Amino acid sequence: MNVRALIPKNVCDESGIEKLKQLSFNQIQPIVPDLLEWLQDCNWPVARSILEILRPLVDQITPEILEVLNGNDGVWKYWILQNLILKTTNPILLKEINRIASFPTSEEKEQELDLIAVDILRENYR
Repeated sequence: MNVRALIPKNVCDESGIEKLKQLSFNQIQPIVPDLLEWLQDCNWPVARSILEILRPLVDQITPEILEVLNGNDGVWKYWILQNLILKTTNPILLKEINRIASFPTSEEKEQELDLIAVDILRENYR
């Protein structure tokens, strides 16, 4: 099976979602960065389905998530924080969330990601 054929082609393309849900992490791993791209705007219809696939894999896709969080796209970071890792207990992700809360970049500050990060940390440490 060509797993790349299951990557959505547009914001409404859910044709491969059910097949993606049936695959193991090892089968999905090569396209994780492609799937994360569909979380650049969680208002897109396909984003909800991608979240269902990726949420259970957060600990396994930490490097890819960190790549987004260390990037320059504040809106994408917002969606990742709010929808994918909001309830994470992963210490590596919590360290990055703490960095955003404590030492945000100017863009992260402008997007108020530091405030979201503080809220995530408060919830996780209760």
